[in-house]
Amino acid sequence: MNRRFLEVVMKVSVVCLLGAEALVAVAAGRLGQELTPVGAERAGNVAGTIPAWTGGLREPPAGWRPEMGYIDPFPEDSPLFTITRENWSNYRDQLMPGLVALLQKADGFQMPVYRVRRTAAYPDAVMSEAEKQAGRAEIDGSSVVLPVYNPVPFPVPRSGLEAIWNHLLRYVGGGVERTTLAFPVRASGDYYRIGFHSRRIYESNMDKKTDNRLFVAMGAYTEPPTLLGTMFLVHEPLNQLKERRNAWVYNAGLRRVRRAPDLGYDGITDGSEGMFTADQIDAYNGSPDRFEWVLHGKRELYIPYNCYRIGQKLQRDEDIIHRGSVNSRLMRYELHRVWVVEAKLKSGQSHVYGRRVFYLDEDSWSVVAEESYSTRGDLWRVALHGLIQYYDAPLPWYRLSIFHDLTAGSYFVGGLDHGVQTPIRFNIRGQVTDFQADALRRAGTR
Repeated sequence: MNRRFLEVVMKVSVVCLLGAEALVAVAAGRLGQELTPVGAERAGNVAGTIPAWTGGLREPPAGWRPEMGYIDPFPEDSPLFTITRENWSNYRDQLMPGLVALLQKADGFQMPVYRVRRTAAYPDAVMSEAEKQAGRAEIDGSSVVLPVYNPVPFPVPRSGLEAIWNHLLRYVGGGVERTTLAFPVRASGDYYRIGFHSRRIYESNMDKKTDNRLFVAMGAYTEPPTLLGTMFLVHEPLNQLKERRNAWVYNAGLRRVRRAPDLGYDGITDGSEGMFTADQIDAYNGSPDRFEWVLHGKRELYIPYNCYRIGQKLQRDEDIIHRGSVNSRLMRYELHRVWVVEAKLKSGQSHVYGRRVFYLDEDSWSVVAEESYSTRGDLWRVALHGLIQYYDAPLPWYRLSIFHDLTAGSYFVGGLDHGVQTPIRFNIRGQVTDFQADALRRAGTR
């Protein structure tokens, strides 16, 4: 045997001896070197159209105050070009099928493309913990097993399930309180406004610890009158093999609290007009056990990113809401690397979607787009989740979410706060007693 052959044999032998988990640890050693602390490629692309990550956006613009809302830190930027129904084929390699469908079917839908700004960043403590815990998480069935909470359990994912758990566990501020606006928009262009106030607090920010708890959340509608007073409470477990999500709803008309088993999977929530399912809130949430998850690697695609302009405080509803989709001139798309994850409904399981394709931003693990197919195999709905960097937190999260129904020609947009005066609050803390069914009843009868 020659020396080169022996070297190859030895390397293969080492790989076999290491095993899968040790290989993950070896790959995790790349964090902070060629990879960012959360697993993204630190370098730009070969073509130079995606820049290197240099730390993200961690400071607000000069003179910024929270009551101003999240103003655009790049007001000097203008579109490099705009993708339209007429020219989309020139950019087909960087377009996901859902965006092609919207360009062809949604009235007025266009894509203004801007220079790429890799703004995603997290607090130093969060990134340090992600590096420290890298390689220690495991998948058990469809659930995740962690020694301690890790915001990025699989920085170098080997499966679609590992990638989607990165989204489910990503850091969104420890605790967040905000009021948002949503608009169901019919094919005719008619719409109405919904207000929703919510608190989501993760286990790290609770006064008392609860075994196997990921977070608690409580929310209430603030408008219109038909929904006013309806409230929700959710207890989300970490390991969903040990226990399922617990959820309750308070109905203002009946003045009673009841269990809400439909607040998950393909359940339909009040005010959604049936245009998205419960597990599409926050782009994707809940147990992934009903689907088989396949990782298709990375692609360079145009996605909604740094969407600061839409939802600025001086804008009116009619400035944003247009027929077919939101006002395209207020959107921003950039070329980023995304993980592509396909979810196929398991045999014997039930869901309105037979297949789904998720696109996850490499810098934040946030789902930035989803294509949802009916059980017949037709592309039915396309969701877009526009990211911004909340520069005072600092963390990347959604500016808005848009759910397009290609069949009906309608859409639902939520997460906006242009008409809200109270600033979003991050890193809030909570008490266990305030997130029990009795507390929901008390809050509803005040």
